Amino acid sequence: MKNKNTLNLDQGESLKKQLLDCAKAVGGKNYLLTLLEAIHDARPHPIINTSCEFRYSVGSIKWSKPIFRDKLTLLKHLIKINKNENIFPTEGMKGYKSILNLLRTLKPITFNVQPKNRKDGLGFMVHPFDLIDDKTTIINPLFEAIFFEPVYKVKKIINTK
Repeated sequence: MKNKNTLNLDQGESLKKQLLDCAKAVGGKNYLLTLLEAIHDARPHPIINTSCEFRYSVGSIKWSKPIFRDKLTLLKHLIKINKNENIFPTEGMKGYKSILNLLRTLKPITFNVQPKNRKDGLGFMVHPFDLIDDKTTIINPLFEAIFFEPVYKVKKIINTK
């Protein structure tokens, strides 16, 4: 997710709607922002936790298999260099095999966000990638917003009219 101004209007509105739906599913905007702040304050990054779980004050995130630091570093690099474009590697490009391995590793993983209190909501799930076809894969903007974007940017998107 780059600056919302660089997204076309449909993508920006879609991401805003997804973020608002996620906020509703965990108890409201403040609960979602608490999650985002907890993720960004955690060191090391929460998704490399070997127990496949991250707990924060008002809920938790669980996923199915551990993600190692080298995969996280490559994922951050792909987010930085790709502007909502295809990240599927073309044969012969630099890092072809490592990017392909990253896609194979993270594709089946689902991150389940659950509030601590069931009265707050049912929670939501997010996937790291959106698969368009066999040769086209983009990073899920919701996943990127939750795990990698600064809180102020996400807050700005949620609060835009």
